[in-house]
Amino acid sequence: MEKPNFFNDMQDKINQVLENSPVKDIEKNVKAMMSQGFAKLDLVTREEFDVQAQVLINTRAKLEALEAQVAALEAQLKK
Repeated sequence: MEKPNFFNDMQDKINQVLENSPVKDIEKNVKAMMSQGFAKLDLVTREEFDVQAQVLINTRAKLEALEAQVAALEAQLKK
């Protein structure tokens, strides 16, 4: 039973050291810098991309339906 407690204690101490280390600050700073850089590139999120892709699919379907209607109406006028 002592080994699991020993390992848990060691893991807790390692986690405390990592959370109090400059590594966390560096990670936060790098994330912030990357976010700012991506914002300047005018990128979209995956969710925004997926929404626009679905809008495009729907628009194409409507366009194809309208093209079929126009073709049918033109065929009626030629009769």
